[in-house]
Amino acid sequence: MTMFKSLDDIPALAETLPQTDMGARSAALDRQNSLTKPPGALGRLEELAIFLAGWRGTDRPQINHAQALVFAGNHGICAQGVNPFPQAVTAQMVANFQAGGAAINQLCAINGAALEVIALDLDAPTEDFTTAPAMSEAQTLDALNTGAQAVDPQADILILGEMGIGNSTIAAALSAALFGGSAAEWVGPGTGSDAAGIARKIAAIETGLRRHAGQSAMHTLAALGGREQAAICGAVLAARAQRIPVILDGFICTAAAACLHAADPRLLAHCLVGHASTEPGHRRLLAALGQKPVLEFDMRLGEGSGAALALGILRAALACHNGMATFAEAGVSEA
Repeated sequence: MTMFKSLDDIPALAETLPQTDMGARSAALDRQNSLTKPPGALGRLEELAIFLAGWRGTDRPQINHAQALVFAGNHGICAQGVNPFPQAVTAQMVANFQAGGAAINQLCAINGAALEVIALDLDAPTEDFTTAPAMSEAQTLDALNTGAQAVDPQADILILGEMGIGNSTIAAALSAALFGGSAAEWVGPGTGSDAAGIARKIAAIETGLRRHAGQSAMHTLAALGGREQAAICGAVLAARAQRIPVILDGFICTAAAACLHAADPRLLAHCLVGHASTEPGHRRLLAALGQKPVLEFDMRLGEGSGAALALGILRAALACHNGMATFAEAGVSEA
């Protein structure tokens, strides 16, 4: 899609980006109601098939090419001691993804998704948001455009994930800034912070909220976010331009995309949330976004792992939608 040139332009995209195809949704619903089952008997599987039909613009959608993108970034807020692991782990995990050794590799392989990992200036962490904006507008736009350019226009669905030591603090800060509440209500252990670590996270977020209060949603992304969060937003918008449905991962990925929701809720209409993370802020965030996760498996890994697992459920939904016989085809009486 066209390069992003200003953060202030992004809310207006809700007026110009494609909308769901109501004709395709209606036709998909008619098909569901003609299949050899009581209407609604497959529950959420039916809803998901109809959702995909609307965004792909056909009553018989298929997932021939699933793309998974994992964006990685490092964060200046780690200077405040919010991370139990050193920032070097970000690059080490990127290498693990590239070598095929992480959970996301296995889940993409078993569910048929092509994985790409994009490291974003790992040697140049963002600024510490307790003392300065995390990113300039130019840096934020650069990451947005990197995310947008990574989306394959031939994809039928896009899975998004992230990696970045310290980014559970980023997610909690963004959530509090966008939706209110105290820092303590959004903060969790992340990769294993103890009580003292959680207290440092809360203190850092409180300072950041005071310093960067009163900004628009996209400028809040710049002030408190990171490169991987901005790249996720760019990928979400690029997918929308191509009518590609998106599966978001857990708390951190959802918090990144929440910046778009706060800019205009319509910008996330093509997005599903793959799972409900056990990170405490995620359920609160899902409620704020009006999102119902596809799965609840007590996961909190990140990497896009919950989204990749949810892809299997979407494939099952379409297998039933496209493969089941209608009452007429099976010679089964509807009465």
